[in-house]
This record gives sequence, structure tokens and C-alpha cells, in this order.
Amino acid sequence: MLRIRFQRIGKRNRPYFRIVVAERSAPPKGKFIEKLGFWDPIKKEGRFDEERIKYWIEKGAQVSDSCWNLFVKKGIIKGKKREIQIVQKKKDKK
Repeated sequence: MLRIRFQRIGKRNRPYFRIVVAERSAPPKGKFIEKLGFWDPIKKEGRFDEERIKYWIEKGAQVSDSCWNLFVKKGIIKGKKREIQIVQKKKDKK
């Protein structure tokens, strides 16, 4: 299944994200199918390829919660914002 999601490319303490279409099982910093834009959360600015985002959604690509909320905020998609679900990391037993 395809997913539209963020891919972090920023340095430590300086986040910067690509918005990409990738296979859901692909690693977060792994291969992607197409780059759809970028987002800089420090400056609160970005560039999005609206036509391609809408194209991939029509083709059945799922949008991650964070990307969905950003697209709604920027007016690319109509709808309500989603509650972001944060997955807790498992702690190793020693």
C-alpha cells in the first residue's frame, strides 16, 4: 500500500522534511516513488505539488496523519484535521 508521508532530511536540531510517496513498508529514510514537496517547520514554509498530491490520493495512496493535517491547513485537501497517534517505542529489558 502506498502512503504519502514525511521523510526527514534535516540535520540534528534543524528539522527539514520532504513529502514523498513511498511504500508503507519502506523504511522512513529509504526509497520513495516520487517527491511531492518539502516542509520547513522552523520557518513554517514549504512548497507542495498540489496536482500530484491529488493524483496520488485518487490512485489510492493513504496520507499520514501529520501530512493530512498540513494539507488541510494549507487548503490542499478539504476536511477535518486528524488526531495524531504517537507510537511508543518498546523498552529493552536488561
